[in-house]
Amino acid sequence: MEKAIGSLMKKIVVTGPESSGKTTLVNTIEKKIGITGVPEFARIYIDQLERPYIKDDLVEIAKGQLKLEKKFNNKNETILLCDTDLLTIKIWSEYKFGCCDSSIKNKLMANLPDYYVLTSPDIPWEPDPQRENPYEREELFKIYQKEIIALKTPFILVDGNPAQRMDQFLKLMNDIL
Repeated sequence: MEKAIGSLMKKIVVTGPESSGKTTLVNTIEKKIGITGVPEFARIYIDQLERPYIKDDLVEIAKGQLKLEKKFNNKNETILLCDTDLLTIKIWSEYKFGCCDSSIKNKLMANLPDYYVLTSPDIPWEPDPQRENPYEREELFKIYQKEIIALKTPFILVDGNPAQRMDQFLKLMNDIL
């Protein structure tokens, strides 16, 4: 497994199904710990489209996500905190389109994080123009869990209210730093 991010920096990716509290957790971490999180590039990209996204857009989203990670990697911090990564793009491509471009899979394998933080869909669904699957969150959660286990990347599950999720994240930080 090749690491694209510097070996001294720990890359932590918050991931999980739609509306499972990923961005809320990243924003809380930013405020409480002062770590700058890498935003989800897919949101930026899709917001700029004047049409529905298609499968080929996912390759561009993957490239954009990695560019953002590289940009944030230059901030001299010990943690690179990402609000999703290429795993989300892979899962979404397979779930929505039935397959995933090999370039996304290859880039995922070359840029695996040190840790995944998998967010449980145990919070209420919140509508958002980019969200598509309010009723499949548990199914998608199981897919995320299975994929992370297959990647053999260490992970923690966070669940409960925002304070409980933050406590679970802080425990991970204490364990790795």
